[in-house]
This record gives sequence, C-alpha cells and structure tokens, in this order.
Amino acid sequence: MTTLTASAFDLTAADESQARRSLVRDIRIVMTRELKPVLRDPFSLLFGMIQPLVFLALFGPLLSGSMGGTFGDGVWQWFVPSILVMTTLFGTSTTGANLLFEFQTGAHERMLVTPLSRSSLLVGRALKEMVPLFGQAVIVIAVMTPFAFDLHLGGALVGLALLAVFGIGLGAFSYALAIAVRKQDWMFWVVQQTFLFPLMILSGMLLPLETGPGWMRVAAKFNPLSYVVDAERTLFSGDVFSSAALWGWVAAIVTAILGLTVGIRAMLRSAN
Repeated sequence: MTTLTASAFDLTAADESQARRSLVRDIRIVMTRELKPVLRDPFSLLFGMIQPLVFLALFGPLLSGSMGGTFGDGVWQWFVPSILVMTTLFGTSTTGANLLFEFQTGAHERMLVTPLSRSSLLVGRALKEMVPLFGQAVIVIAVMTPFAFDLHLGGALVGLALLAVFGIGLGAFSYALAIAVRKQDWMFWVVQQTFLFPLMILSGMLLPLETGPGWMRVAAKFNPLSYVVDAERTLFSGDVFSSAALWGWVAAIVTAILGLTVGIRAMLRSAN
C-alpha cells in the first residue's frame, strides 16, 4: 500500500511538472506569434519608443519651472518613473483593441481550435506587450541619465520587474473587457478612457497630490496605481526595501492575480 501511494504521488508530481512545461511552451508560442507583427512594423515600434520622450520634453520643463522646489531629489528623479508607469498604463490598457481586431477577422476563433491552453492565449499576449515597454524604458533611462537623472541600476531593474507584473494584470483586464464588449466594440474605448484618466490623475503621476484637496488624497489611497507610482519613484532612487516599494509590489501582485483570474475566465467563456 505504501509503495502504491508513493508511486501515485510520483505520477501526480510528474503530471504536474509536465503540465507546467506545456503551459510555459504554449505561452512562449503565443508570445512569439504576437511579437512577429510588431517586429515587422519598425516604424510603429520606433514611434512608440519616442513618444515617452515627447512627454518628458514638453511636460518636464513645466514641472521644473512651476514646482521645482517641491521635488527634493530633482524633478527628473520624480518624473521619469512616472513616465515609465504612464507608458505601461497606456500600452497595456489598450491591448484589448488587438483582440477586438482578431474577433473581426476570425483569428481568435482559429486560435481557439488549436491545442494551446486557454490561459496561455491570455498570458502570452499580455507578456508580449511588455517587450516594447521595456525597450521604451531603456531608451528613456539612457536619454535622461545625462540630464541630472541619477540611475540606480539595481532599483531600476526591480522597478521594471514590478511594472511587468502590474502590466500583465492590467493587460489581462483589457482583454477581458474586449471579450465582454466584442459585439459593441466601440464600448471598449468608452470604458477604457472613463477609467484611465481618473486613475492617472488620482495616482499623482503627473502632478503631486500633496497640494490637492483632501478628497483627492483620500481617493488616491484606494487607487492601486498610486502605490505603483510611489514604489517606482522609491525604487529608481535606489531604496529597494522601503515600505513604499513593498506596498507597490502588493498592489502589482493583487492587480495581476485579479486581472489574470478575470481574464482567463473570460477567455474560457469566449471559447463556448
């Protein structure tokens, strides 16, 4: 009996290990498939990488001129992490539009009849969105380092990993929204824009909330994006073990878990 129990346990463990390997393989296949059109369109990729620099060039001097004394470590140390979070927010929250296009062309239905796992269709697509975002982050950091931006490499790498976790969750929510409104695709942009800008403003991403009304500071405490923004500023300043960084990880992980749960369920329902 003991031998049979041990054999069954070994068989179960082997099955679980095989399932994990299959999931990783499926995610890699989906991610590679989704990246090919991006790599074949270098102009769009280049424009997406330049766009954050435009925000820095136009908005940064305004902050420096009007609120320069507010930022203890300098305006760029405060604003560059914000731009990276904003890039992640814009990039991942609009990913559902790609899925809407696949619904229209029938590409999504063709993917559903493949042996790929349903969860890999979501996770692979979400991970694909992080590749150009990392490219944008590298360019922003490289350009801003000569302009009084103090780079702490360890904190920056941790900050980018945090953005990846948060972006995967946000991308999953975007895909779930696309599935929910696929018969009225115009609703995708209505809902996305309705939530996007309040989240940005109430995170202190573009302007500090310390001088804002009390109700905005209270609302910011219920905004997970505000914790991610605070964490990125702390991490890019080199403080990896601060409480702000910890709360940022909590917000990012919770967002990823909720997003993947909602997104995978929506993806499974879309197959029926």
